[in-house]
Amino acid sequence: METVTLDAVDRGLVHALQIDGRASFRTVAEVLGVSENTVARRYRRLRSAGVLRVIGVVNGVALGHSSWALRLQCTPDAAGAVAAALAARPDTSYVHLLSGGTEISCNVQSPSAAERDALLLHKLPRTSRVTAVSAHLLLRATALPAAWPGAAWLSEEQAGRLRPAPVAAVAEPVALDGQDRVVLELLARDGRAGYRELAAAAGSADSTVKRRLDALRRSGVLGYALDLSPAALGFPTEARLWMSVRPSGLLQVAQAMAEHPEVCFAALCTGPSNLVAAVNCRDADDLCRYLTERVATLDAVRSVETAPVIRTLKRTGTAGIPASR
Repeated sequence: METVTLDAVDRGLVHALQIDGRASFRTVAEVLGVSENTVARRYRRLRSAGVLRVIGVVNGVALGHSSWALRLQCTPDAAGAVAAALAARPDTSYVHLLSGGTEISCNVQSPSAAERDALLLHKLPRTSRVTAVSAHLLLRATALPAAWPGAAWLSEEQAGRLRPAPVAAVAEPVALDGQDRVVLELLARDGRAGYRELAAAAGSADSTVKRRLDALRRSGVLGYALDLSPAALGFPTEARLWMSVRPSGLLQVAQAMAEHPEVCFAALCTGPSNLVAAVNCRDADDLCRYLTERVATLDAVRSVETAPVIRTLKRTGTAGIPASR
């Protein structure tokens, strides 16, 4: 990724795309008070530099999938290769090398118990250089990266002009057909792919694809996320927190952490550490202040294990950022 300094227009564009990744450049330009060509040119520049991209994200919960947070301990010579193999899988996201480079964390969405067991009980244990695996079922998220306030820049009035319609509650899991899967796979690479391109891949009409994607978005199955390193916004120090919280105060702590601007992800989970969180800070001192002045005031927290992120192989969507078209 190139080193790129973001100015006010860039920051406004980043925030706009965080709110709605498929907002038209014309709409974004009107909100920012610049020309449509300026917005399009800035987006192409940031995307080709590897700073950001928009991707389509499938909400596995709406499809009946289960979400897991994995922790793997590896031999020092193997962690990079194992992490790269996990990042290449279509069911993983947020693949990080942690601490001294011998621990990996990642999130996994499992469509079925059989696929979950194939990964957790067979594939990983058979890798001799993986020395330990723990899997934590994610029970309820209180903070998600798509709403991380570190990307905020626009005024509330500007943001309101960009917010898409609220999604509907899903009464039962939604079924996807073959055309849906083709289109969603393309959107996982480029969330701003045009309807003509998507329709050609699916063998369908532009209008049909648009109606289906609108329906999937309204139902909460499909969302659009901004794949962006926090370092580009001035937050290069990332860490995973594994917390043990008194059960009677677990939800309260999770909700309180969701209000912390440093927190981009927080979820209740199974296991001895019953709350997992991801934080973005400006430097090590900032992380120290967060742990000692914010987390330390949450009385129900019994213990916190902090694992700094030393390398990110995948955030969400497919691994890597393809060159701009």
